[in-house]
Amino acid sequence: MTSPSPDTDSREPAWWERLFGLFLLLLPHHLLSRLMYWLTRSEWPPLKDLLIRSVIRLYQVDLSAARHTEPRDYPSFNAFFTRALRPGTRPLEGGEEGVVSPVDGTVSQAGTIEDGRIFQAKGQDYTLDELLGGNSEWTSAFVDGHFATLYLSPRDYHRIHMPLGGRLLQMTHVPGRLFSVSPVTTRVVPRLFARNERIVNIFDTGAGPMALIMVGAIFVASMDTVWAGTVAPASRRITHWDYSGTPPSPVELARGEEMGRFNMGSTVILLFGKERVEWDESLRPGAGLLMGEQIGGLVQPAMSPYDPPLP
Repeated sequence: MTSPSPDTDSREPAWWERLFGLFLLLLPHHLLSRLMYWLTRSEWPPLKDLLIRSVIRLYQVDLSAARHTEPRDYPSFNAFFTRALRPGTRPLEGGEEGVVSPVDGTVSQAGTIEDGRIFQAKGQDYTLDELLGGNSEWTSAFVDGHFATLYLSPRDYHRIHMPLGGRLLQMTHVPGRLFSVSPVTTRVVPRLFARNERIVNIFDTGAGPMALIMVGAIFVASMDTVWAGTVAPASRRITHWDYSGTPPSPVELARGEEMGRFNMGSTVILLFGKERVEWDESLRPGAGLLMGEQIGGLVQPAMSPYDPPLP
């Protein structure tokens, strides 16, 4: 098992893609997202059924694994978008030492963090420090480590699960823009993932510190975690929540357990420290993933009760 390199041979953006990127800069992202929030929570049957059926048809959504397979069974479009799956449809691969995909989606990029920078697309990258909201303590923990950027399209299952078992140490809300995170915009919007609104979750795992970052996008009206519900502080400043002490109920989640969800589609970024994990060769840009598929394995287990060390 070796770690793949980022897809540095991606083509240059076409002229129309650059024009589209400029158009996105001018959009009122947060206003559009607030309107989408209202629309997707409407429980008026004619509207919500029309929205659900239209998305199923447009994006060829497969509901065969969903707990409910009929549009009328969902009280709102948002309930459809954050739908649950039937038990057993996403088995966990690789044993306890395997790192599993936290989502259904597509690999945008994966590789190593070089010189404190994360590869986005040809000619585009951003710094680890800005992605983490300027937190120097956690930035140093992931220098020269590994990253994986996973894109969720509108057709995908939108709940997020744990790649490894772990205990939550810190949650940070970083306010920002809400650019689209489609493959086109990753090629044309500089520092996209470091500019969009995001939630940075730091866990203690069997591989040491792990960051699971939920990146917002246009029409992503909100992001939820299982321990805090909807995370949307009124402040436009970076907000931190410390979970590293001994609260009455520590947030401990098992490998494969749900940790959050997107209300509409977006991107998840995983970070691990240096020489802690190795990505599977199959973790290549453009590869499709299902939650629970093995995407890597532990190299140097840390002293943690959440995943046992390698034999």
